[in-house]
Amino acid sequence: MYQITKDFLGKPAPPGYIAGLGRGATGFTTRSDIGPAREAAAAKDADKQQTQRSKDEEDERRFANAENEEGLFSNMPYEEDDEEADKVWAMIDAKMEERHKGKQRTNDEDESDKQEIDQQLHGLKRQLQGLTEDEWSAIPDVSQLAETAARAKRRRKTAVSRRGERYSQVSDNTLVAGLGLAGHDQEIAVEASKDEDGTVTNFLALGQARNDVLQMKLDQAGDSASGKTTIDPRGYLTSLNTVGAQTAAEIGDISRARTLLKSVTQSSPKHAPGWIAAARLEEVAQKMSKARSIIAQGCENCPQSEDVWLEAARLNRREDARAVLASAVRNLPRSVRVWEAAAELEATAGDVGAQRKVLRRALEFVPTSVMLWKSAIALEPPEDARVLLAYAVELVPLSVDLWLALARLETYEKAQKVLNRARRAVSTSHEIWIAAARLEEQHGTAHVNIDRIMAKAVASLAASGAPMDREQWFAQALQCEEDGYSATCRAIVAAAADLGFDSDDTAEDRAGAWVADAERFEPQTGKPGVVTARAIFAQALAVQPGDVDLWRSAADMERSHGTADDVDSLLRRAVQFCPQAEVLWLMAAKEKWTRQNDVAGARVILEEAFAANAHSEAIVLAAVKLESETRQDARALALLERARASEFAGHAGTRGTARVWMKSAVLMRQLGRPADALAVAREGGALFPNFYKLWLVQAQLQPPQDARQTLSRALKACPRAPELWISAARLEFAGPQRNLARARAILERARVYVPRSPVLWLEAVLMEAEESDSVARALLARALQECPHAGVLWATAIVLEPRAQRKARSVDALKHAEAHDPEVTVAVARLFWAEHRVEKARAWFERAVRADPDYGDAWAWWLRFEREQREPDSSSIAAVEEACGRAEPRHGRYWQRAAKDPDNAWLPVGEILHKTAELLATTRQL
Repeated sequence: MYQITKDFLGKPAPPGYIAGLGRGATGFTTRSDIGPAREAAAAKDADKQQTQRSKDEEDERRFANAENEEGLFSNMPYEEDDEEADKVWAMIDAKMEERHKGKQRTNDEDESDKQEIDQQLHGLKRQLQGLTEDEWSAIPDVSQLAETAARAKRRRKTAVSRRGERYSQVSDNTLVAGLGLAGHDQEIAVEASKDEDGTVTNFLALGQARNDVLQMKLDQAGDSASGKTTIDPRGYLTSLNTVGAQTAAEIGDISRARTLLKSVTQSSPKHAPGWIAAARLEEVAQKMSKARSIIAQGCENCPQSEDVWLEAARLNRREDARAVLASAVRNLPRSVRVWEAAAELEATAGDVGAQRKVLRRALEFVPTSVMLWKSAIALEPPEDARVLLAYAVELVPLSVDLWLALARLETYEKAQKVLNRARRAVSTSHEIWIAAARLEEQHGTAHVNIDRIMAKAVASLAASGAPMDREQWFAQALQCEEDGYSATCRAIVAAAADLGFDSDDTAEDRAGAWVADAERFEPQTGKPGVVTARAIFAQALAVQPGDVDLWRSAADMERSHGTADDVDSLLRRAVQFCPQAEVLWLMAAKEKWTRQNDVAGARVILEEAFAANAHSEAIVLAAVKLESETRQDARALALLERARASEFAGHAGTRGTARVWMKSAVLMRQLGRPADALAVAREGGALFPNFYKLWLVQAQLQPPQDARQTLSRALKACPRAPELWISAARLEFAGPQRNLARARAILERARVYVPRSPVLWLEAVLMEAEESDSVARALLARALQECPHAGVLWATAIVLEPRAQRKARSVDALKHAEAHDPEVTVAVARLFWAEHRVEKARAWFERAVRADPDYGDAWAWWLRFEREQREPDSSSIAAVEEACGRAEPRHGRYWQRAAKDPDNAWLPVGEILHKTAELLATTRQL
């Protein structure tokens, strides 16, 4: 390898060279560069460089401007046209200089004045030091001087503008032409008013508008019923000034519309709508006399238009309207609307006899009008109405309403005959069949006859070509329920339930469709629908009596809308059809116990349930719960002891079940017998080593050292139970030592055995948060990567964030967590609470408990929120307590801590709710 020597090394630098200039460095100058120590040769080089730069800059300036001919076209010949062009440009430059010369002169004079004033005041300024204090206070304020100067300036401008105004005389011909134009145009021009800026008042237009308003008031005053004027001579002018209904624009519009409609009526005199529109225009303009005149012309030109006659009757006074309608019926004797208007006119006068006379006369001309028959019958007493209806159904046999009205007025036997005749006359009407069923129910006929009538109705309508689908029939059933005909409602549902199904549809398919119908018709608060939904469920249960889920749905509906006896009756029938369904027995016992407060009845039901299900663990434990919560401790312990010695379904060859042993140990601990509880838990753990809850009970009953050994054995037996790992970690982290490193190691090992477990990550985050929030947030970020949809982790992430970032974090949580996650919803509600947005927070708490009523922490947070308001509402607190009591929650981190505390063993749900709320208030919430 050999080294290459650059050729420029050792040579002098070129003139003006600055080291590093290419990479952005900046040269600098020191005193030594410009001082006496500088060599003369360097000075000479500098002069040469400066001369060369001047030449270069000169050349660059010469070619910098493209319009500069000195550099661009210096070598071109100079001809005559060039000389002429230069002269033109020189004239332009001279003109521009002359234009700006005056302004420059003014500026120079102002500068000179300023200088002279300054020189004049130069000597006076020194004299100010001799002014006294009173003389200083007498000097005017600067703002006053400025205001005075501004007013003087405005006065000068006004004087100058007035001096600049010029006036010229207008010829007489122009004035005469304008006066004539105003005389011919009797309307106010809307276009002119739009162009005016409001500075010029058109007195001619104002006078014309005032005359128009006066004419309208006179027409209106003369239109009273008595024909006398109603003008108030004292307050007329004042009221005239306050009239604002008719503006100039409206009057102009009316004028144009009047001209247009006049053209319509003249060109098409037989066009009835034109006359009606013209009359209504005059009515709007409050010219009633003219409106009546126009509509009278319309009646003459269009005598066969009932709309024109009705409009004429409306516009005229009562007496004149009677005459108009009399003429109308002579020209249109078969017009139902004209006869109805005549009858209505008599009704407004209060003359029922005249109205009845008009309607009967109308029926002579139009005997097939259902409307006229209804109006006439409505004026008659029941006996006369029955006679008229009997005659009406003969003339109008297809009117269902007339048949039904006649049936309602007849006795039971005659009503049956009337409805039979109606059914033969109108075979496609379902209303007649439903009326027949209602008649039978009203008369007290057996339900069998009502069911038979509706079954025939469905078949008859299908044969007549007017079938109805299942939803339409169920809607009619709902209407019957609203009207108070429950038996007819049930009969309709029973008759129409099978409509809409194919032959290959199974019983399960039909039952599922009926349940959907029942849920759709299940009533809301204050609305009918219970009988309809109950009838649909009854039909479904008749087809599928062994469907347990169907019985549960029906029981839920009865629990929501029925009485306690209804629920008990339904469940008693359910256990008869499904005696092996443990859940139905338990529901029946719970209803007896909780809603009817009948402990003895509940005990009887459980005895019957155990007789039907001799090896049922759920029924035995339900009996134990009943006895323990009613403080029958001896009976509860006896039941558990017997259960521990028995065999249960699915556990052949073993004594009892894991849950039975666990419940036995828990009950003994609650009764204050920890030694017996530990012995039972150990014996049960030996029988069921894979049931982690028995290991937990043992650890809770032992001192820390023994509990550590028990949990060590438990983790070998149940390594995939997160609760055991959490209990072991808490045991290390609890106490005065707080061995975080050991607890952290246990949880890391737990995540190896149970990957993607949100509860394990949460426990680790909570422990780290006790020491450092930043470490907890970092660990939580890892947790969210492994469990991106865990709501409990997202809720903790929201709370751990600083206050400014919590809202953004809540948006991420709502986006990535599972839909309607209650823990995320509660966290968002807490955010709104912290921002004092009370209604928003309350809505989110309600959303949380609606999403998961079993989540007890949401109820506790809501109760705490209501109690800590500035003005707590007792009704809101009571509503939360009542709703929580109905939901009976069992899960939640803080809820279980309160519910499983031995001191709270027999407290009701409401008390557990308050205990949980107190626990939330005394611990750090994450």
